[in-house]
Amino acid sequence: MSQKYYVSMTDKFMSGWGQAQNKINKLVIECDSYEEAVTVYNNALNRSEMKYINLNTTKPYYNKKWYEVSKHDKSDYPNWFKPYYFKKGA
Repeated sequence: MSQKYYVSMTDKFMSGWGQAQNKINKLVIECDSYEEAVTVYNNALNRSEMKYINLNTTKPYYNKKWYEVSKHDKSDYPNWFKPYYFKKGA
């Protein structure tokens, strides 16, 4: 079994309304390698609505009372795995 990596972040735009009514919206993206995780992490840095970005070697846990968590990987969020995908002017 290979090591998984997780990039977690707070989505400020989606927090506080919709499914995240009165909660903080967290996005967790599972990566198959450190290199993928670094790409996802760097892409998150280029998204103005993403805050508190972390790269983890263990799956993060958030209390459902306070957080709405969406979990993704490259099968449903493929653009996050493309280097510089969200960089302005790239």
